[in-house]
Amino acid sequence: MTAISNHVGAAGLPGTASQLEIDSLFEEERTPNKKRSMKAIAMVATLGGLLFGYDTGVIAGALPFMTDTVAKGGLGLTPVTEGLVTSSLLFGAAFGALYGGRLSDRFGRRHNILMLAGIFFLGAVGTALAPNVGVMILARIVLGIAVGAASATVPVYLAEIAPRELRGRLVAVDQLMIVTGQLLAYSTNAVLANLWDGHSTWRIMLFIASVPAIALWIGMHFMPETARWFACKGRFGEALDVLRATRRKEYDIKGELSEMLTVAHDSAAAREGGWSDLKTPWIKRLVFIGVGIAILQQLTGVNTLMYYAPTILTKTGLGTNAALTATIANGVVSVVASAAGLWLVGRFKRRQLLMVGQAGVIVSLAAIGVTFGLLISPSLDAGVAPATSSSYIVLGCMLSFLIFQQGAISPVTWVMLSEIFPMKMRGFGMGLSVFLLWIVNAIISFSFPVLISSFGGAGTFLVFAAINVGTLIFSWKMVPETSHLTLEELEEEFRFTHA
Repeated sequence: MTAISNHVGAAGLPGTASQLEIDSLFEEERTPNKKRSMKAIAMVATLGGLLFGYDTGVIAGALPFMTDTVAKGGLGLTPVTEGLVTSSLLFGAAFGALYGGRLSDRFGRRHNILMLAGIFFLGAVGTALAPNVGVMILARIVLGIAVGAASATVPVYLAEIAPRELRGRLVAVDQLMIVTGQLLAYSTNAVLANLWDGHSTWRIMLFIASVPAIALWIGMHFMPETARWFACKGRFGEALDVLRATRRKEYDIKGELSEMLTVAHDSAAAREGGWSDLKTPWIKRLVFIGVGIAILQQLTGVNTLMYYAPTILTKTGLGTNAALTATIANGVVSVVASAAGLWLVGRFKRRQLLMVGQAGVIVSLAAIGVTFGLLISPSLDAGVAPATSSSYIVLGCMLSFLIFQQGAISPVTWVMLSEIFPMKMRGFGMGLSVFLLWIVNAIISFSFPVLISSFGGAGTFLVFAAINVGTLIFSWKMVPETSHLTLEELEEEFRFTHA
């Protein structure tokens, strides 16, 4: 390998890669890498999303068994320790996202995912074998670190390795795998609860997560690092090798590599982004927008419906078994909506799709609040069971909410977060945004039982609806359109438009 393969110095005007430099790379004789299809890469990398979904969803079915006494095979959870076991993963995820993004900038996206597969495995085994509450909370924190770091790394990996025309759909596959993991958790919980109602049921539920962790670790050994990460590190020959292995024959590899070299030259003075870069106005603006997109995704209250759906439905008068069945319906609708989101995010502009989703969520939340206020709360106050029809109205509104959330807001959120940050800030910006996403998730999840017991279903859901009016205004005023440009073109546009 010649010197130019490892680093290409700036030539000509600042921030410009010369044609001679680019041609030199293509003239070298290099051992060709094995071709990798985008489908294979997405299938393997998004196992991280599947684990994300399974590990956040499985706790709903495991908790009832864990609240049993130690003599009956449980951990004797109290309401306080139940809340700690549930939220410990979320706080672990927040810090995993914050530091996972920085590590992926330093050591590579692929390296990070390999490491996370091992942490997923350790966390799954640790929770399944936990002898007491303390060990369970510690193991859930470890698992949360993997969940958070995966949520910050996998979308970036997919966005960087995909060609422009597939970027939105490929990143949206990760969202589909997250909700598929949640559905898998709900379904597995229901099957195990009915077929194996014994002392170790909850341990089996938690241990199952180790299987996709092993598959992720094995699969990522055969996947490439992203060309953009190599370019950011000055390893342009390796960047070219990845492009040749992941692009069609007729693809303009030279043009794509030229864009990467140009941006890499612009970022050469500070290859790893950090807090000091927030002094630059255009970078500060992008980080502010990214953080806002991440937070507004949680302010919809989506995870209150995913974590507490049975609790909400039992408060409408629905029986426990019916409420558990309805939870599976939530998972099914989430998967179907996310699959539709793959098509939508490739066909429509990101910003427009985001705002349509937010409008649908506002209407759905308001409808749930009104149903509680007019049909359910009066019956409960009078000491009589609400009509069964009102329970199914709430269920219908919840499913409507999930259609807009999982079909529009969630895929656009993860796609935009993976593409909006500049090259040297991508891991840092994604990590910071997802860190705050998980913090808000944890706060809302911990607070929801208190809110609904204090203000009732009507007050709680109407408050969420009002909050989302504010998030819709934020999207309208602040969020840019990103679907029509490559990652390098996006960076150049923001650099010169918002400098």
